[in-house]
Amino acid sequence: MTIEVVFGTRNPGKVSELAQLLEPYGVTVSSLLDHPDLPDAVEDKDTFAGNAIKKAQHIADLLGCMGVADDSGLVVDALDGRPGVLSARYGGPGLTAAQKNELLLGELEGVAEGQRTARFVCVLATAQPAAEGGEGQHRLAEGICEGVILDGPRGKDGFGFDPVFGPVERPGQAMAELDPHDKNSISHRGRAARALLPELLVMLGIKT
Repeated sequence: MTIEVVFGTRNPGKVSELAQLLEPYGVTVSSLLDHPDLPDAVEDKDTFAGNAIKKAQHIADLLGCMGVADDSGLVVDALDGRPGVLSARYGGPGLTAAQKNELLLGELEGVAEGQRTARFVCVLATAQPAAEGGEGQHRLAEGICEGVILDGPRGKDGFGFDPVFGPVERPGQAMAELDPHDKNSISHRGRAARALLPELLVMLGIKT
C-alpha cells in the first residue's frame, strides 16, 4: 500500500529534499504541482511557524489527507533579519531568483566579511484534516543552517538564495555548489525534516 503526503509547494527542489527522506519508508510525496486547481493559502502570519501551520492545514482540509508545508527564509544579521518570512517575496513580485540574489548583494555592498553572517531557517509542519468545527492535529520542527553571504553567486545547483549563501560546515563553498545529498545533510529543510520524521511516521501509522 502506497502512502502519500502532499507537500504545499510548487518548488521541485523542496519536494525532492523531502522525498529523499521519506522514500525508505514507502512514502511518496506529491506537491501543489500535482493539484493545480488547489487555491494557495494566504501567507499572512509574521512567523515561519504560523505560515507553515496555516499552509499544512489548508492542504489537509481541502484534500482530506496528510498535509505537509514549510515556511523558510534567509535571515541576514546586517539587514536586521531581513528578508526573513518575506524571502519568497523579497524585492516585490516578478523577480527571478538571480535578481533577488543581485538585490541582496547590493544591499550588503560595503559590509565587511565578518559582518555578513546569516542563516537559513525552516519550520516544517504537518497537519491532519480538521474535525468539523475543530482544529486538525499538527506537529512542528525547526531547522537552521548557519552561514555567511558570499561576495557573489557561485554554483549551478540548488535554488533561491543558495548561490550566495556559504554554510559554515562547508567553508569556501556556496550551498549551490553542493551535491543534493551533501546539501540535504546540512540544509535547514533537511534538518527540520529529520527532526520531524519520527512524529510524521507515527501520524502516518508507520512502524520503524
